Amino acid sequence: MVQPDCRTIGTKTTEKLADSWLNSVRFSSGIELAPFVTSSGLLRKSWNVITSRHVDIVSNVGVGLSWKVYKEPNTDVIIVAFEAIPSDSFNLQSELVSSTQLKEKNFLQFEFLSTKANPRLNLLKSEISSSSKLIITGLALGGSIASLFTLLLLDGFDSRKKKPICITFGSPLIGDKSLQRSISQSSSWNSCFIHVVSCNDPLPRKFITDQTSSYVPFGTCLMCYDAYSTCFENPDSVLAILESSIHDQNQVFHSLEYGNIVERLYHKAICKDNTNQAQGMNYSNSLHACTSLQMLALGLAPHMQQQQQEIDFNALVKKMEILEKKVISQQWQKFDPSRKLNSMKIDMAMFEWYKKDSKSRNIGYYDSYKNMSLTSDHNAVLYQKNLTNYWKNMVGESLMKPQKESASLRTRWLYGGTTYRRMVEPLDIAQYYLSGGKDYVTKSRSSHYKQLEDWLVEEATTKTTVGSKNVTRENVESILTLDSCFWAHVEDALISCKQLKDIKSNIIEKEEATRKLVEFENYVYGLLMEYAVSPEIFLSESSYMAWWNQYKEIKGSLYSSKFTYFMSNAHNYNVQYVGGTYKFD
Repeated sequence: MVQPDCRTIGTKTTEKLADSWLNSVRFSSGIELAPFVTSSGLLRKSWNVITSRHVDIVSNVGVGLSWKVYKEPNTDVIIVAFEAIPSDSFNLQSELVSSTQLKEKNFLQFEFLSTKANPRLNLLKSEISSSSKLIITGLALGGSIASLFTLLLLDGFDSRKKKPICITFGSPLIGDKSLQRSISQSSSWNSCFIHVVSCNDPLPRKFITDQTSSYVPFGTCLMCYDAYSTCFENPDSVLAILESSIHDQNQVFHSLEYGNIVERLYHKAICKDNTNQAQGMNYSNSLHACTSLQMLALGLAPHMQQQQQEIDFNALVKKMEILEKKVISQQWQKFDPSRKLNSMKIDMAMFEWYKKDSKSRNIGYYDSYKNMSLTSDHNAVLYQKNLTNYWKNMVGESLMKPQKESASLRTRWLYGGTTYRRMVEPLDIAQYYLSGGKDYVTKSRSSHYKQLEDWLVEEATTKTTVGSKNVTRENVESILTLDSCFWAHVEDALISCKQLKDIKSNIIEKEEATRKLVEFENYVYGLLMEYAVSPEIFLSESSYMAWWNQYKEIKGSLYSSKFTYFMSNAHNYNVQYVGGTYKFD
């Protein structure tokens, strides 16, 4: 049987053209996004509440943590501004509490914002829950609290309502790569955050060192210099900018200067012009031009730098281009997931061919893979790795998303994930037992298989779904065994048979092996009654038939059960079961 080539020239040509276009046309929209943000009026509204410029602001003063609530007249807009005052604003590092310490004290998630530690915040959450337009803001450390409080609101947020917007000014970074990745997995969460940062403000860079920083930004960062600004959404780009002036941490900057910055940016957005700054500069491509303009907007050009900065402009632009290319490529993959999915469909098609080819050799693909004697067996290893890597990433991505979005994702991919699990997990099982393993289900099963199975069970409790046990008897011959761990139970049963025959086994070991074999017999018969096992297990060269031949020899001719009656006549399973006509009691 000749193996087909499913990877067509047409598909390759299309992908090459797409990649060629992506490599030749790249843009960074940060310089255009900034005026949109600064002209919207949201920054001014937020700053006015922070500085208490409204007479009807309700303040809630506390020790270390305070907030103000402003309800905009004749609208349903509510603005909450947080203020946090450390005991020593210049020694923040000594006041940090790691997530490890919080876990040790059973402070899960953001427990310090919850009812146990601060019941007033729980009341605040209830008070603002009815608003359809909510802005959470804060200056410096107050911005950090604003970010955490917004995350608290987003957790379990009603998808029918508008999500809150969090606007911070000069806020230090609050979390590591894991937190950033968790938020970025959901574009709707990530888009809720706008962080305004002045290039002259040392506080946002407070926890960043010359080495690789454990603190990572998220959301959109509006970087400001004088009356110029630009936006970055790539966290690595933001870190690169912050790190470029890290040596200047002790410069004097008054946080209230953000008020003047907001006003300058608002007026500048009405009449934006960077052409004078850009004169005389050579741009090799569109991305280089966009990136250079962004650096100009931040005052990082050689003729604009302060004497003590000495930043290599060209090196910084080159570094930013590399970072932007990386994130553009990642976004391309996200916006065109069909490319990866189509590749996975090809691998599944190759598995289908492998399955049919093995069946034609009267062995079944599980045992053919175990023997690893043909080229097709070795090819299957590649398909297995590709599919497993893809589905591990899919499961991980779903788990990182907010609960409601995760449910939506797994519903869309449930059919593919279930088919993958039932087709591919048996090969993991084959590899495990070939290496001398025992008890695969409890000792070696990958968590992503378990998660896919749990989602299927969860879905089945609410509605009829793919993979239910209501298999129509017309298609029995083509089904995949519903329990993807079936072959692990077969292998364990073979081990039990071997243990019974082994003269070195003691009485207790033999009694345990006998009990396990009876359990396996009942397990298999239960699957047969539901027509939930593939007829491939009855192929003469399969491990299952090897087990059955050993088992009937162990039990002897005098032993009788519904299962042994079914297995004693090949017509029962090769004809009636395959045709869906066998009547189980």
